[in-house]
Amino acid sequence: MTIEEIRQLKKELGYSNAQLSDESGVSLGTVNKALSGASAHPRYETMMAMWKVLQKRKKELTEVVRDVEYKYRHAPADSIVREEAAVYGIPKDKGPGDFTIQDYLNLPDDHRVELIDGVFYDMAAPSLEHQRLIMSIGYQIHTYILGKGGNCEVFVAPLDVIPDPKDDKTILQPDIMIVCDPRKCTEKRIVGAPDFIIEITSPSTRKKDMLTKLNKYTQAGVREYWIIDLQNEKVMVYSDEMKEFVKIYPLEGKVPMEIYGGELEIDFDRIRR
Repeated sequence: MTIEEIRQLKKELGYSNAQLSDESGVSLGTVNKALSGASAHPRYETMMAMWKVLQKRKKELTEVVRDVEYKYRHAPADSIVREEAAVYGIPKDKGPGDFTIQDYLNLPDDHRVELIDGVFYDMAAPSLEHQRLIMSIGYQIHTYILGKGGNCEVFVAPLDVIPDPKDDKTILQPDIMIVCDPRKCTEKRIVGAPDFIIEITSPSTRKKDMLTKLNKYTQAGVREYWIIDLQNEKVMVYSDEMKEFVKIYPLEGKVPMEIYGGELEIDFDRIRR
């Protein structure tokens, strides 16, 4: 241990002389003299006191890094990588499971991700078929609500939704949703469970849509949740309105929406035409 080693470690850890003085118990004047070279032969006890403080902090940071590395190694395969998180100003001591809605809001607007239970998930650009479905289904729902003079509103992605206001680690972007309580519609996002949600799944989002999001939506109080499985050409309906929890329809013909008592049916043949 030399004065030069203490200087280097202090610089590496970002310590100020005042901070080092406060934590080591060595007077600020003595620290200044020792590190500036004004004191040619600092006392061993002085050097050791400063060294111990810096070594302790280095050990703490090493343990934090190890913990974060472990979390990233065990994060879901499609979650955002550590390098991306760091670039966007997310604290380096956070790993999957630690991220919050505030971290999400710090991301640039052009970087589309979802946050579920503190884990970031990248959202790939949708396919043409995906977009056609969203627009066509959204139009059918909007036309029905308008014709009935209803107060509900239909929204399509991208629009942020915080399903449960008490959960500060989850914010989603459903493909299609219906919100009937205007108090949930804030200037920038929906805060509270939508009444109805549709997710159009792809091979990369299948597990997330069918398990992870299903749990978040049902726990938050979403009344009806559709998963449109393009790969298997099926529509899965989860609804509190039904006695049974799930119904499966082929991706053709008309599929009734339970929240409207089956009166509104999404016509998939019309969409295909």
